[in-house]
Amino acid sequence: MQQTFYKYQGTGNDFIMIDNRQQTFNKNNTKYIKSLCDRRFGIGGDGLILLENNDSLDFRMVYYNADGNESTMCGNGGRCLVAFANQLGIIKNECTFNAIDGLHHASINNGIVRLQMQDVDAIEKYENHVFLNTGSPHHVQFEKDIQDFDIKTLGAKIRYGQPYNQIGTNVNFVKKISDDSFRVRTYERGVEDETLSCGTGVTAVAIAMNYIGETEKNLISLKVEGGDLKVSFDVENDSYKNVWLIGPATFVFKGTI
Repeated sequence: MQQTFYKYQGTGNDFIMIDNRQQTFNKNNTKYIKSLCDRRFGIGGDGLILLENNDSLDFRMVYYNADGNESTMCGNGGRCLVAFANQLGIIKNECTFNAIDGLHHASINNGIVRLQMQDVDAIEKYENHVFLNTGSPHHVQFEKDIQDFDIKTLGAKIRYGQPYNQIGTNVNFVKKISDDSFRVRTYERGVEDETLSCGTGVTAVAIAMNYIGETEKNLISLKVEGGDLKVSFDVENDSYKNVWLIGPATFVFKGTI
């Protein structure tokens, strides 16, 4: 059976997009999804995303990690899906859609997608790191030599170690550039390696840096391996609301497999 797909990337975080409004895609075939994401034997991608109908909203997002398993929210994937919906003519400049973590509002203008993320009320501060959930769980810690260290080895050690070994976590390494700018590298669970960008990850970093007092700004620039993203938010009594992930989402190619 031939499968039509679209490839999108958001600051190097790349995704296979499939229009599943007719429910023709076999969502239970984990091995097939994993094979599509394989960079040598398949299409290649950090994840696979299905666009599906929703009765009351513009569409529904179903996200799978590169290991073939359905996963938690993906911020860059959500931004790319908005651009995909725009390309399909489902939406124009604004939309509302449902994902595994709930409702999201978004807008697209000249290739820049603004995606509203979930409010963040619970932030755990430890001696050497911060933990929070921005639709996916994230461990955030400073790393002085962020350019020259083995992120895959150290990231995996944290991801599979205590206290995360039951569910695992994404791991973000951060270096401060200025009062409103940070460098970020992320190890993603499900990919089990570094990705060039992680939307929920930079969202977690921006909120964590404000929470621990590394910045007083509420519009933060995040430099990732694949480009630049921004995160804005409002703070009310240590609760982060009106959180927006902002950056480019780019169509790469369309094909059949």
